[in-house]
Amino acid sequence: MLVKDVMTTNVRTARGDTRIRDVAILMCFHRISGLPVVNDDGAIVGVISEKDVLRAMYPKVDEALRLAQTPHFEELEAEYRDVLNLHVDSLMSKRVFTVAPTDPILRAVSVMFAHKIRRIPVADHGRLVGILSIGDVHKAIFKETFDREFGHEHAQLGDVQDKRLVSP
Repeated sequence: MLVKDVMTTNVRTARGDTRIRDVAILMCFHRISGLPVVNDDGAIVGVISEKDVLRAMYPKVDEALRLAQTPHFEELEAEYRDVLNLHVDSLMSKRVFTVAPTDPILRAVSVMFAHKIRRIPVADHGRLVGILSIGDVHKAIFKETFDREFGHEHAQLGDVQDKRLVSP
């Protein structure tokens, strides 16, 4: 199975000059934990994630702990408003790992596991063409295995089996 068979092609993106507030709104309303950052040509220039946004407040916590002080967590939460006014290019990860649409999905998974990322942009000559998540891969492999192993039984049982799967 190839990346192009599983990837999502309708990808929400950000630009470097996008405010973090707009990215946070997009992530929250669409339940997305990260976005590729692209330039005007569609080339991938970074990735912005929820972790990047929250990490912007972390150095202050780290410094307080290093100085054996108890951080004022409530004050730090209030500073989140300041983080929301920053631009994506000030917080995004600039080191981006990508895969090609013609790569096997298990190669993509190995890159994701090696770099501890849950989603990876799919690029063709540096331009964004899709995104692949660990969940996408898991669902695709499960479906392929299920169809191969149980597809003929599932087709014969039809609605009866479907009702059993969702009934209490």
